[in-house]
Amino acid sequence: MTANEIADFWGRYLKSAEKPAETTCKESFYFGYYEELADELLRLVLTGQKTATTSSYLAYANVGEALPKVGDLSIVTDWSGRPACVIENTQVVTLPFNQMTFDLCRLEGEDENLASWQENHRQAFTHSGPEEGYVFSEEMPVVFEVFRVVYREV
Repeated sequence: MTANEIADFWGRYLKSAEKPAETTCKESFYFGYYEELADELLRLVLTGQKTATTSSYLAYANVGEALPKVGDLSIVTDWSGRPACVIENTQVVTLPFNQMTFDLCRLEGEDENLASWQENHRQAFTHSGPEEGYVFSEEMPVVFEVFRVVYREV
């Protein structure tokens, strides 16, 4: 998908939500790091099963990117970059990986218990760490975002 398609999608959201034109989109992105996962996680978002995500605090710090905050609006796409929905952060918590609780991580809608969440996220952070300039550790700070879908077209 092109930047124009993302911009057009954002424009339709602003119009439907009656938001001012200067309302900013933090980013457009897909969840996951391969096609099947990205498209499955998008499906979970669109069905309301996935209402949260976790990322590495160090990934933000290493590139000087601002941490997510409550009220941030983002466009979620499928793997190919096709925009599917706009999400709004309703809660943001930073905590060490090894202090995650099932009450929080269950909101991601992907795992049936804390051990499964930990294993899946160890793999994800170990995979993305070298690319994002960090080495995974159990004490590594993570950013946990709770969100809600505020607009969708699919």
